[in-house]
Amino acid sequence: MKKIIITFLLSAGLFVSCTDLEVTPTSFVTEDNYFITQDDAVASVTAVYASLSVDPGEQSLFGRNLYFLTDMASDYAAAGVSATNPQVRALSSLTHDATSDRVQVAWRQIYAGINRANVSIDNIPKVSGSEVVKTRLINEAKFIRGLLYFQAVRLWGGVPIVLHEPTTIELESLKTKRRSAEDVYAQIISDLTAAEALPATYGAADTGRATSGAAKAILAKVYLTRKEWPNAILKSREVINGGYGYALFENFQDIFTKTKKNGKEHIFSVQFEPNQAGNGSSGSTFQATSFTGFTATEPADIISDVALFYDIYEAGDTRRDVSYAKQLLNPTTGTLYTFPKPIFKKYLDLSNLATPGNVAINFPLIRYADILLSLAEAINEQGTPTPEAFELINQVRRRAYGKPITTPDATVDLVGLDQAGFRAAIQEERKKEFVQEGQRWFDLVRWGTLVTEVKKVTAKNSVSAKNNLYPIPQSERNIDPDGLPQNPLY
Repeated sequence: MKKIIITFLLSAGLFVSCTDLEVTPTSFVTEDNYFITQDDAVASVTAVYASLSVDPGEQSLFGRNLYFLTDMASDYAAAGVSATNPQVRALSSLTHDATSDRVQVAWRQIYAGINRANVSIDNIPKVSGSEVVKTRLINEAKFIRGLLYFQAVRLWGGVPIVLHEPTTIELESLKTKRRSAEDVYAQIISDLTAAEALPATYGAADTGRATSGAAKAILAKVYLTRKEWPNAILKSREVINGGYGYALFENFQDIFTKTKKNGKEHIFSVQFEPNQAGNGSSGSTFQATSFTGFTATEPADIISDVALFYDIYEAGDTRRDVSYAKQLLNPTTGTLYTFPKPIFKKYLDLSNLATPGNVAINFPLIRYADILLSLAEAINEQGTPTPEAFELINQVRRRAYGKPITTPDATVDLVGLDQAGFRAAIQEERKKEFVQEGQRWFDLVRWGTLVTEVKKVTAKNSVSAKNNLYPIPQSERNIDPDGLPQNPLY
């Protein structure tokens, strides 16, 4: 995507609070003197996308911050000794509370992105230019807004629904009460349904923008989460049979190879470039926190239990050595270095291990393998695994073992499972397939197995049923405790 050259004056979260601060502005951009041309509209929507990957001075939402909530607070990941923030370590051990700074930052980043989307949706209709382009841009903003509300409702349950930019800084008018989860999901479905009208593809200059296929894919996940199996099946099949050209990479490693960005398996990815926004901490920090160099120093992000995760891969399953590294070649010395414990590998730029800030591997927010497994799961949950469901999971397995994807192979194919056995097989495949892709916590919660699975990790035995939701940040509740009641047991 194009570099962002215009900065919006936006509230960071739902509310604005202030002290006695007087500032004399030297210049000011308002909707009246900014939203004039089609270029202004394009720049505003580019800023909406940037809310996913850029937050100067802070780890970006999909650059690592959401990882704390969706992966580190699950069973397979943990905080290593290099993770010095006590709030991060509390999430790792599931002893966090409503004062967690990582939970607060995630809330702020999600609502900042929603606010940017609202600004674009409200103001693009007034600009001059092609009505077709304007409609497309509005639907792109709705896609991001729906995506962000989907993150929010799964993390916190019912949350405030904000659909327009603030028109005042008066505190009382900025307060927005929690709505039910049903209301939030209705808004998500509305936004993503509108986004289904997006183009199926773009030219090279617009690579990475949301497509109709991406909207249908996220809708499929929404319906899967809500256990609306017929709708999940419908939308998954529309993705698979919609002529989008999606397919599995033949090589699992290609998903995380920067020269194969936005390839045939990538339905929608958060875009990352080297030293994004001139500040490495505002882009992707996965490499820097997974790899501390060719030393025994434990990284900030580590595997929680080698026996429960690294050792579970069968011989020949290529996903293990793409997801984790037990050994890496030191490009300086030419020697093969063995780590004391496997490190996370998916986001390591193996061509540039010496400069972690230059990592430019995209974050695959949803990819084709996810849709294949989602459709298989939804079919099975309707009563029994069908031949179609077996073929869907077996395509993912064949690729994992380096076999021809669409050719039956008795050495890896699953057969003869009943509904319970197939459900367990789907859960095992997702566990191996989506390491460090922001899926694990969401999966465990929707399966109702979070407490059972996380308790298997000794250092995480503080987990309880309350951890199926995160606390509403206390800093938000301090502003409006009545409008933002806390989740149970926090």
